[in-house]
Amino acid sequence: MNNIRNVAIIAHVDHGKTTLVDALLRQTQTKLGKEFTDTSELIMDSNELEKERGITIFSKNASVDWNGTKINIIDTPGHADFGGEVERVLKMADGCLLLIDAKEGPMPQTRFVLKQALAMKLKIIVVVNKIDKPDARIDHVISKTFDLFLELGADEDAAYFPVVYASGKNGLAGLEPDLSKMTSITPVFEAIMEHIPAPQGDPTRPLQVLITTLSPDNYKGRIATGRVINGTIKAGQDVVHINRSGEQKRFRLTSLMSFVGLGRVDALEAQAGDIVALSGIPDITIGETISDPQDPIALPLLAIEEPTVRMTFSVNASPFAGREGEFKTSRQIRDRLYKELETDVALRVADDTSGGWIVSGRGELHLAILIERLRREGYEFQVSRPQVIEKVENGKKLTPYERLFIEVPDDSSGVVMQKLGIRHAELQDMNSDNGITYLEFVISTKELFGYRSEFITDTRGLGLINSSFLDYREDTGTAFQRDRGSLIAFENGSTKLYGLTQIQDRGILFIAPATEVYKGQVIGQNARSGDMSVNVCKEKQQTNMRSRGEGVSEHFNIPKVMGLEEALEYIDDSELVEVTPKTIRLRKIDLNKKY
Repeated sequence: MNNIRNVAIIAHVDHGKTTLVDALLRQTQTKLGKEFTDTSELIMDSNELEKERGITIFSKNASVDWNGTKINIIDTPGHADFGGEVERVLKMADGCLLLIDAKEGPMPQTRFVLKQALAMKLKIIVVVNKIDKPDARIDHVISKTFDLFLELGADEDAAYFPVVYASGKNGLAGLEPDLSKMTSITPVFEAIMEHIPAPQGDPTRPLQVLITTLSPDNYKGRIATGRVINGTIKAGQDVVHINRSGEQKRFRLTSLMSFVGLGRVDALEAQAGDIVALSGIPDITIGETISDPQDPIALPLLAIEEPTVRMTFSVNASPFAGREGEFKTSRQIRDRLYKELETDVALRVADDTSGGWIVSGRGELHLAILIERLRREGYEFQVSRPQVIEKVENGKKLTPYERLFIEVPDDSSGVVMQKLGIRHAELQDMNSDNGITYLEFVISTKELFGYRSEFITDTRGLGLINSSFLDYREDTGTAFQRDRGSLIAFENGSTKLYGLTQIQDRGILFIAPATEVYKGQVIGQNARSGDMSVNVCKEKQQTNMRSRGEGVSEHFNIPKVMGLEEALEYIDDSELVEVTPKTIRLRKIDLNKKY
């Protein structure tokens, strides 16, 4: 066990966590697959959506050998909406590398994950990354990090944390913030060996394995990944599976694997402290225990924070239903949603009495990623506007609130405060530094819906906005309503340039010419309140009269393309988003209503 270290890497989105893990893998000459020969690829962000968005969504395991010691590295998501992933994988670690950007300092997600790590009494090493940035503020960042540790109630041992300075992109690290003196990433490994304790556990006690991650396999069935808490596990041995209800069933393991580099390799046995993957237990789920048949003892179940946002998924009922999706029936969609519960512990799915399914998650992004994954797999369905999950305690209605962190150029701070004032946000803190204004608000989750796209427009793409769940508070009864209506297609048909040009002054269009539309489809945003039917399929009537300059002065504005997240933010309670593998459409629930 002294030859094992289990380390989780935690950080805010885009602070260089995955890049640092790549540097650790490459400098230990860890054997990588031939798909990772391109040094510009991020090894750990292997999912297609992760590559596109540049964020980590799914936690992953890697293992490196450092001078005879096996270091298991757990890469965690950096966004609060994927906190369910973070909470359970921290159970596999004995310590953490807390990665902090040398310019931005500790951010909201840093707070969220650090709070979890401190509660578990994990040893934390602070890595100040991106010290090669020209506007790095190293002393300020360390001071802010120390303040955060104290604010989260860290004890004296945790608050006086060791610090390593690094440039993950260049694969360099050192104990001083001087890039010229750094030669390799070795100081990070040395800090892990010095400060992260070896796993606790007794190889001689009865076997206990805590399952933290699941993944499907076409040949081996459900593969469960977890940490051996006590005892020794061997390939092919009989084990007892203790489920969430306390029921015990006996199984024989069909395979036992440990991690080497990025892959899993068959192993004969593993001892307490190691991280293993195993198969042969068909109905195992996250948080359950695999134990010794002679003396089965259950480990405490993993507690996961409750979801705060829900949506209704249903079968696509538009006039274009069934054209573009491979999987579109009620049974296919239901089976896929319930299958997702096996791997995502923060998700909830329930059958809706009025038809469809109520899907609850940790935030808009959490559900948007699920929808995007389903449409890429060939599913076709429709979803309602996101709603907050409220609860009643002692006769009072409680609604979720979020802590909102904003970073904008000074000249944009006024419009941001004005817009958030309309949404009843409470300003908690405000300061300015080097032309950048830092704002902190507390805002109801339901009043934050739909603001992010407005924020990007108001700050011309130069602002940063992050939020994390704060707590449940009494509902004030206020709610933000969209102040502008929608432009609705008047009839079925194909959009014509002439028809679109005639109505583009009425608001912002979402579609281009030669696009198939149906009656009741939302094709734009009205410049005024209230919805309006428009004829976008109108053609110019042919006549025998012609003049030299006819049509020259007409100009068609480029339409605003509505991606999935923009569409979910835009719709109100009378609208739905139609999701297919090829298209995102907005529509009214009642297609035949006259506007």
